[in-house]
Amino acid sequence: MPPSLIVFDLDGTLVDSVGDLHRALDLTLSECGCGSLTEARVRAMVGDGVEQLVARALEATGCAADRNAALRRYLAHYEADPTARTAPYPGVRSTLGTLQSQGTTLAVLTNKRTRATQLVLERLALASYFSRVVSGDSLPFRKPDPRALLDIVQGFGARPEAALMVGDSEVDAATAQAAGVPFVLVTYGYHRVPLEEIASAARLDEFAALMRFVAQR
Repeated sequence: MPPSLIVFDLDGTLVDSVGDLHRALDLTLSECGCGSLTEARVRAMVGDGVEQLVARALEATGCAADRNAALRRYLAHYEADPTARTAPYPGVRSTLGTLQSQGTTLAVLTNKRTRATQLVLERLALASYFSRVVSGDSLPFRKPDPRALLDIVQGFGARPEAALMVGDSEVDAATAQAAGVPFVLVTYGYHRVPLEEIASAARLDEFAALMRFVAQR
């Protein structure tokens, strides 16, 4: 049976956001008197929430700036314009529209904070596709804690094995596996381990290929 519910990661899965993440982090590091990082290095730091992103950047540059102060600076820079260099991946809007028209319930599960998540989804005209959005500060727990995913699945009265999670990283894979939800990996996103080490039911090189996988289910 095709999945009744599909839960998507955001950064690296639905949207390519590393340009804005790098921009905000670069401004933050500069104001803190730290060294700079390339976009490629920042790309490898994404996935566990903004707190970890800022902490990893400070550590990578050997910067002794206060983490909380750096975090506040980063959030101010990022939320001021989170879509200046961010765009949906090719095929995202059309695929989401087709799934929605077929009656599939769609949701987002991200470790991004609520305000930033809402800004990105609204400004990129993606918000209307999703029946629920769970951000990194929506619940007392977040990915890779499976309770974050199960909260969505159970909230829609779905069975874990009848749902599907789509993501780009080992964090998403671990979340889905622990929740008993089949996982589909998109290979173009952000991950810190080799793709072959990420267990998945399928690997997609482009987002639109998700329709073929769903049809096969």
